[in-house]
Amino acid sequence: MQGTNLLRYLHMTEYSIGVDLGGTNLRAAAIDKEGKLLDKISVETNLGAGRDAVINDIVSSISSVRSKFAGQRLAGVGIGVPGFIILETGYILGSNNLPELEGFPVRDAIEQRLGTPIILENDANAAAMGEKWMGAGRGVEDLVLMTLGTGIGGGIISHGRVLHGFRGMAGEIGHITVNPTGNPCGCGNYGCLEKHASATAVESMAMVMSLGDNLTSRDIFDLAVKGHPKALMIWISMGRALGIALATLINLFNYPLFLLSGGQLPAWDFFAPAMLEEVKQRSFTFRNADTRIEKATLGSEAGLYGAAYLPFQAQEQHKES
Repeated sequence: MQGTNLLRYLHMTEYSIGVDLGGTNLRAAAIDKEGKLLDKISVETNLGAGRDAVINDIVSSISSVRSKFAGQRLAGVGIGVPGFIILETGYILGSNNLPELEGFPVRDAIEQRLGTPIILENDANAAAMGEKWMGAGRGVEDLVLMTLGTGIGGGIISHGRVLHGFRGMAGEIGHITVNPTGNPCGCGNYGCLEKHASATAVESMAMVMSLGDNLTSRDIFDLAVKGHPKALMIWISMGRALGIALATLINLFNYPLFLLSGGQLPAWDFFAPAMLEEVKQRSFTFRNADTRIEKATLGSEAGLYGAAYLPFQAQEQHKES
């Protein structure tokens, strides 16, 4: 937002800052209470320079956005990061993309530098909250978001709030077992959903089926568009795995809305029929309720919106208590 429009908002709105910290890029955005995106920046995540450099980049990005709204009330900063968040301490655990921050008090370190409240959240949880606030889940208080990327993540929104579990580890949808004798997973299990339905899994299936050398999931999608039978089989296999996981989630939660997001969505027409067939077969709940399985709508912006919403939600919780 530029010029007179920015000046107008400076005089009339409280805002928060949402940060999406990934293995490749760091993005920060100022967003007001109505969900209006006021400003956004993106920088490369400088992982090779070490932990201090990453923290400095986070602080600098937040400060850069904040400087454009001097004099306005900042509700707080929400930061979405990969990995488990120990909510009480603000420590990150199990983040393969950001090993420099493993076991480090990220929240406190940033709060001390900025002098403003920081809320850390798992990136998939933040994306689920973003879809609930400003995306496909608007007006829905209970939903599940499944993120289809290099791996598979998930976020569960219950009564309008992120469902964390007692240690912040709820929503690990990618590690639902969909094949007890399936592919080994780094988590120690066999047959996890992300080993059968992620982009990595799609690419591995193509290799096993001798479809070509070093094919990406996009390449496999392009082959499916051309009607290549092996490529079509791969997406059908992916759809079945997704359907098994979704049926389990629907039977468990009986929520009205289940959303899918991420880089695999362009292949929806290839995997969705098999996915829905599995859900119908395996979920009595789905067959007898108005459950919706749909595409998320915010794309890569979902995490930014969700992270920015967290301080506003914390304000409301404080008022209620």
